Amino acid sequence: MITIKNSEFMTSAVKKDQYPEGGYPEVAFVGRSNVGKSTIINSLTNRKKLAKVSNTPGRTRLVNFFLIDNTCSLVDLPGYGYAKISKSEKLAWGKIIEEYLMNRPDLKKVVLLVDARHKPTEDDVLMIKYLRHYSIEVIVVATKLDKLKRNDIRKSENIIRETLGLSEEKVLFYSALTKENLQKVIDEIFSGILPETV
Repeated sequence: MITIKNSEFMTSAVKKDQYPEGGYPEVAFVGRSNVGKSTIINSLTNRKKLAKVSNTPGRTRLVNFFLIDNTCSLVDLPGYGYAKISKSEKLAWGKIIEEYLMNRPDLKKVVLLVDARHKPTEDDVLMIKYLRHYSIEVIVVATKLDKLKRNDIRKSENIIRETLGLSEEKVLFYSALTKENLQKVIDEIFSGILPETV
């Protein structure tokens, strides 16, 4: 069992020369603008305002770094796929995400967040293909589990697996509201990165 005891904001960046130096292993979170990325980060770290939650999707335009237990970094990447922004902004966000993924030797895993209620989007498919191409370990977490009926969970998992081309990989379902599956998600994401407690 892995327990997160301390978490703190480190810095925000838009390009690689602004990334923090520290050599900590990193876990990056990526997903659509309205998938609840900031909410799940706050929920996993048990901090209400660690990551800023916006009422307007697509507001996070920075790469945000958080230090976890003085042992590793949690990295919040800009959300993608928000319809109400210009093509030039979409391209800029894509470049920010790509620059991070291509230039962080300390990156150990990427957590791809998808909405449990909906079929993953074309952007989600492109993202997982990109991560596979560069042999980056991916963990898929389906958010908003509390919005699903119990008998729809298996159906949702099958749709996510088929759309993203998953075979052996796990799909973890999580609710930031009820914290259902909290320990399971923390253990999977931080396995091999944070120490286990007895």
